[in-house]
Amino acid sequence: MNVAFIPVRGGSKSIPLKNIREIAGKPLVYWVVKAASDCQDINVIYVATDSDMIKEVVESFGLNKVEVIGRSAYTASDTASTELAMLEFAEQYQFDNIILIQATSPLLTADDLSGGFMEFKRQNTDSVLSVVKQKRFCWVMDQEGFAKPDNYDIFHRPRRQEFDGYLVENGAFYITRRRNLLSSGNRISGNIRVYEMEESTYFEIDELSDWTIIERQLEARMKRERCIVPKIKMFLTDCDGCLTDGGMYYSETGDELKKFSTLDGLGFRILKEKGILTGIITGEKRVLNKRRAEKLKLDIYEEGISDKLATVKILCEKAGVELRNVAYVGDDINDLELIRTVGFGCSVANGIEEVKKAATYVSQKKGGQGAVREIIDMIVNCGS
Repeated sequence: MNVAFIPVRGGSKSIPLKNIREIAGKPLVYWVVKAASDCQDINVIYVATDSDMIKEVVESFGLNKVEVIGRSAYTASDTASTELAMLEFAEQYQFDNIILIQATSPLLTADDLSGGFMEFKRQNTDSVLSVVKQKRFCWVMDQEGFAKPDNYDIFHRPRRQEFDGYLVENGAFYITRRRNLLSSGNRISGNIRVYEMEESTYFEIDELSDWTIIERQLEARMKRERCIVPKIKMFLTDCDGCLTDGGMYYSETGDELKKFSTLDGLGFRILKEKGILTGIITGEKRVLNKRRAEKLKLDIYEEGISDKLATVKILCEKAGVELRNVAYVGDDINDLELIRTVGFGCSVANGIEEVKKAATYVSQKKGGQGAVREIIDMIVNCGS
């Protein structure tokens, strides 16, 4: 039997009653309880708390498989480790495997939990933890106070897309066997695997500044889930920052380079097979962009465009397509008017905030990393 264990105490110092404070319209703990409730790999969810107020709030959710239990004052103190609460629970309850879920990671989804259990079921695996990949250049200080790079060569600095990066715990969940927990006294032990979550889930809520960042992400996710896609007959996108990562790369001989995603290319083919017009509308004039459009055999390629809305109106008139049946993907201020006007205006994760707020849908992925394909898949899955 797989059980979820969610420890929530009432004595948070940084943010009083943090676990039941509302974030994106729901108490903080709701988001992880809901994710666990929707995960078919979890049989029972135990929310352990020392607070009657938290108990009442969690029970008001009315979610399946949830049981609120008590925890001792000792395990709910400021200095007690999470392991103490887990061990107290494991000594009182019978189960096979336990997944520790932390309420401070509300971006967790049922799919993430299922993915974690898939890793856990692999041969000779004793524990699994959630991680995110970070591509940062790390430095350390030596005993004399001098700094040196820890994970790269300063004379051969890798480009971001060539950098493997490193894995960081995001604190969302940990899976282990009951017997391993009791014998090791630790949340993970033995042969350990990882489940990689989206990079955006790096943040945990410890301070108010974290709260603001995560609340925006939750609101964006809710917006995507509520999104209704109209019938799309024409799909257009900006190029740099949407089909590419927005970077400008140059070889030693001065050649300009751009990074496109093959995922997006296949997405355009899927749209064309469904009879949807496809194209690029860009403010730049670059041979590389034009070559990419030609390789993808797009129906439309317009470059050097300052007034994108006026251009798209002309294109729609020629094709007999109404603006409400147009999808457009943009990332910067010159895309704003068009995004607000078409039937399905979209942006990407790396778009500027003003554009993302105006968009009907914002991709989870960044430009050049499959963001356009993500939007195409949503259009296709919604029946266009």
